Amino acid sequence: MFDVESSMFDVHLLDGVLVVDKPAGISSAKVVAIVKRLLKARKVGHAGALDPLATGILVCCLNRATRLAYFLLKSEKTYEAELHLGVVTDTQDATGNIIAQHRNVIADDAEIHAVVKRFEGKIKQLPPVYSALKQDGVPLYKLARQGKPVQKPAREVFFKAICIDSIDLPYIRFTVSCSAGAYIRALCADIGTALGCGGHMKALRRVSSGGFTIRQAIRIDELEEMAVSDTSRDALRARIIPAADVLTEMPVWVANEDQAAKIRHGQRIRNSEFEICNSESRNPNSQWRSFIKITDATNNLLAIVEDVKEKRHYRYWAVFN
Repeated sequence: MFDVESSMFDVHLLDGVLVVDKPAGISSAKVVAIVKRLLKARKVGHAGALDPLATGILVCCLNRATRLAYFLLKSEKTYEAELHLGVVTDTQDATGNIIAQHRNVIADDAEIHAVVKRFEGKIKQLPPVYSALKQDGVPLYKLARQGKPVQKPAREVFFKAICIDSIDLPYIRFTVSCSAGAYIRALCADIGTALGCGGHMKALRRVSSGGFTIRQAIRIDELEEMAVSDTSRDALRARIIPAADVLTEMPVWVANEDQAAKIRHGQRIRNSEFEICNSESRNPNSQWRSFIKITDATNNLLAIVEDVKEKRHYRYWAVFN
């Protein structure tokens, strides 16, 4: 651990995103606590939790960049999963108690591909009763452990693509890209039910989230080594992605000094001041097409605003003074 006054980090440099490769057997909250301690950050939050069983990308937002979490939470995510057919658990994953077994799992590849294909696109999915969703302020998993399971209503989720990587019964390995709010545990259980033998999620790894890939992620042991080494602090600083470079699909506008001062004081910005961002160059398929990142000339993120055309001005969503 290093002392913040003698380190190469300062508040400005820590305003960004660190992509962590979460190991199995540790909670997302624990990873956040480790990052906060090692970087001496004032504030750290994650943009989408992973179950303790799962590994892979945990996007950690540092200090003022925690204001980006709203957008990162809603981003598309990609997972590599392993489904164990024939064994049903109460948690829908390998950490739960076995509640049913189907010893003879018989299904040919064509049937498996056809069943999995049915889950692509928009579907209604029942959230697991063992989840972090809350009922009257209490997480569902706590109620379930108390013998008071609560089933939330089905909600619409979107599975962009589900690609089977291998079939070695009773195991199926697949890669899935999906919307925020989709549960891969529930998907595994539903596929098992559709095949008539049940199943649960044996393993899960998140390989992309918020526009970041697993190649950008740093392991906890690497982070610990770099944080205590004077010679590695530049390398660690390079792993922190500046807030302005996050949300790459969002249009960017560079403000001049007068406009930057106006933004810092929270003054109203009219649409006419950002004509370049009203052009057809915006990606019409981006979920953030109505939002704009505003930076200064040195690539410091000043604000994120939303285009409110009927009012002829922009609405502030986040300001980074």
